Amino acid sequence: MRVLVTGSTGLIGSALCDALRSRSDEVIRLVRRQPLAADELFWDPSAGELDQQAVEGFDAVVHLAGAGVGDKRWSQGRRKVIMNSRVEPTRLLADRLANAVDKPEVFLSASAIGYYGDRTEPVDESSLPAEPPDFLSSVVTAWEGETAAAEASGIRVAHMRTGIVLTDKGGALGKLLLPFRAGFGGKLGSGDTWWSWISLEDEIRAILFLIDNPIQGAVNLTSPNPVTNAEMTKTLGEVLRRPTFVPVPRIALEALLGKDLAAALLFTSAQVMPAKLEEAGFRFTHTEIESALRSILQTDRTGK
Repeated sequence: MRVLVTGSTGLIGSALCDALRSRSDEVIRLVRRQPLAADELFWDPSAGELDQQAVEGFDAVVHLAGAGVGDKRWSQGRRKVIMNSRVEPTRLLADRLANAVDKPEVFLSASAIGYYGDRTEPVDESSLPAEPPDFLSSVVTAWEGETAAAEASGIRVAHMRTGIVLTDKGGALGKLLLPFRAGFGGKLGSGDTWWSWISLEDEIRAILFLIDNPIQGAVNLTSPNPVTNAEMTKTLGEVLRRPTFVPVPRIALEALLGKDLAAALLFTSAQVMPAKLEEAGFRFTHTEIESALRSILQTDRTGK
């Protein structure tokens, strides 16, 4: 299988490329600099630059590009970067794919569980977006809408609504490890915020599953067992054999990250269920947070 990947240098993208190659797929990566290898092709979404021939002859396209939501405080300028870095590349890629002579069978486009907003009840792919819409739900709605041209041309399109991806190489867990290993870990705020998570291993397995199986539309990439922040942090402390008696006040996190960013990243509850994946027969490797963390951090119950 010949697969085109954007966002190939990120946590998910680099792991996906490795997984595709390990099953003997040919991987071509779209990059925003001068190509340095035979498996790279150039594009510049902000300038609308993507050679039509570059997207011809692929079996699948996996689009993961987008500026990090939590990398910087949310100034008005940063909000624009977050929105444009998703909308513009997706529009450009979908347009080129729609006009391809030799179209791919499937176009998988990254998305996020931010679509659902702050909810107390469990949600799945049939649930409506946040009402009223907040910034992230507005981003996701616009982002997903930009795949319309590809879908109208007959390409199978799936929107991968990913939750908190757990890996010791970065992301939310990567940021928590340093203070927790130092014995300064604890719940964030009240600890009652629901976190919908997925291990990096299952994230990659789910993407491969979507490439190989006729699933389309929104697909939640989350474990079937979301946990509260209090449960997540307590379990992480147990896995690392460190105390978790130092709660971090919400006001401190708001001062550090900015009120809006802290609310979106840390205090937005989401019990997101992977109904479509499970109905299609996907089986998660990690369904429980303790076993997932032990596998990721390679520890047993003695902490070794």
